[in-house]
Amino acid sequence: MRWMRAAGRSLLVTALLVTGYTACAQQDERPDERGPMTLATAGDLTRYLGPLLRDWNQEHPDQRVKLVELPDSADETRSQMITELRSGSPRFDILNIDVAWTSEFAAAGWISPLDRSRFPLDSFLPPVLDTATFDDRLYAVPYVTNAGLLYYRKDVLAKEGVEPPRTWDELARQAREIAPEYDLDGYAGQFLPYEGLTANVTEAVRSSGGSLLGDEGAKVTVDGATREGLDFLAGGVREGWIPREALGYKEEESRIAFQRGELLFLRNWPYVYQLANGDEDSAVAGKVGAVRIPGPDGPGTSVLGGSNLAVSAHSRHRESAADLIAYLTSEPVQRRVLTEGALPPVRADLYNDPELVGEHPYLPTLRKSILTAEPRPKSPRYDQVSLAVQAVAHDVLSLRQSPGDAVNRLRRELTAIARED
Repeated sequence: MRWMRAAGRSLLVTALLVTGYTACAQQDERPDERGPMTLATAGDLTRYLGPLLRDWNQEHPDQRVKLVELPDSADETRSQMITELRSGSPRFDILNIDVAWTSEFAAAGWISPLDRSRFPLDSFLPPVLDTATFDDRLYAVPYVTNAGLLYYRKDVLAKEGVEPPRTWDELARQAREIAPEYDLDGYAGQFLPYEGLTANVTEAVRSSGGSLLGDEGAKVTVDGATREGLDFLAGGVREGWIPREALGYKEEESRIAFQRGELLFLRNWPYVYQLANGDEDSAVAGKVGAVRIPGPDGPGTSVLGGSNLAVSAHSRHRESAADLIAYLTSEPVQRRVLTEGALPPVRADLYNDPELVGEHPYLPTLRKSILTAEPRPKSPRYDQVSLAVQAVAHDVLSLRQSPGDAVNRLRRELTAIARED
């Protein structure tokens, strides 16, 4: 027994030494909390972000931020971010992520929880906060928001003496009957199988009063409302008022088609308004109006788009990262996000600012759309959820599968994904 006691003491000493070594190693690897940073984002198409960060760098020479622009495509940006995060690389300190990725990134441990008291959350539009939380904790801070709008040709509808559509039936009838008289296609959204299709389908389902997932992705809620939404979109293709070309549209392809004067109606994000109405190359400049997207019985429900700012779990300068996020969500900077970047801000008071409304007449409509918007399905496996929605919906829109069969298929696929957790 004496040798056992000796061995025990030896093991204890060894354990203490190892523990002490590990603690020292962890202490040495502890983030510096403040210092230079890198902000990773999808491509800055309007080139507004650089000047914002230059102003920060001038005021914070010891905490300068470097901007890394990833591809314009959301899917490619997400893939590159995840590659860095999975590797444990500290290359990115702040991540400008799609609002639908917050749950996935938080569940995977790739982003750090944030202290709510450091950010002006009470000043934000209420719905945007839900996109930044997971499991009742704040994992990101809303930076820009988005909601889908229905763009229409004001000149055409004025000649016909009709108001822009408020319901699906009105949209279908005007797209089917009025558009051909002016050599126009009726209606387009973003129907290529990518994230934009998930947004369009979710809007149709939400507008019907349904949803796809609940309980942070643990519960599948696909039902008759899902079929109703798919029926509406498939009917447009079948009847011809949604052109077949739209099955290959992302945001920019659909915007360009509308600006060329090829469409009577377009579902897209707010950035389109200024480009369509003010771009010198736009064939419809001054002829474009915007209303909330239609639903079965009145205005529909948009999905909540936009992006959130999150701090990488591998960041070595988390305090500086949090300070930068507070700067980017401050009132003066949020004003510039709108005026210089043409992106919808998250600060509620800016939507009632007379000067801004004068420059951006769609703001009151956009505010209503945001306040009634719903997030895309929350899930730790959002990438798989979105891919399933895209595949099923594209088969329906391509008229390869009936909406009824598609609902059953989607329910099975989402149930299998939910069970993986």
